[in-house]
Amino acid sequence: MTLAIRPLRAEDEAVWRKLWSEYLVFYESGVTEEVYAATFKRLIDPARTQQNALVAEQGGEVIGFVHYIYHAHNWKVEDVCYLQDLYVNADVRGTGAGRALIEAVYAAADANGTPTVYWMTQDFNENARKLYDRIGQLTPFIKYSR
Repeated sequence: MTLAIRPLRAEDEAVWRKLWSEYLVFYESGVTEEVYAATFKRLIDPARTQQNALVAEQGGEVIGFVHYIYHAHNWKVEDVCYLQDLYVNADVRGTGAGRALIEAVYAAADANGTPTVYWMTQDFNENARKLYDRIGQLTPFIKYSR
């Protein structure tokens, strides 16, 4: 089946919510209803150009998504792109959907004049890291948070 990458649309809310919920469960996390609603609204708002989402569609069914955010960076003149969330249905992993979503973010960032794209993952996310090791560069940074 043909894989298509396209922007998230209002009619995708139910499937996006299901996929994002599965993603959050994988990371042993969750968000409130208020965050679900606000995030979806932001992601489909054409006026919020810094916060974006794409979906992978196969056979007319949404099978994955990626969220990415443009932001300023003190070490660069141009903005950078943070690929915040990436998820593909478990039953279609390994078929190229994750790679296609990341490459679509690369293309969007290039078109935006934003050559740097970065992301983070948990060390235990071994399957995803196999892909990330092929299409990205592992950095030595360690994340801290409050």
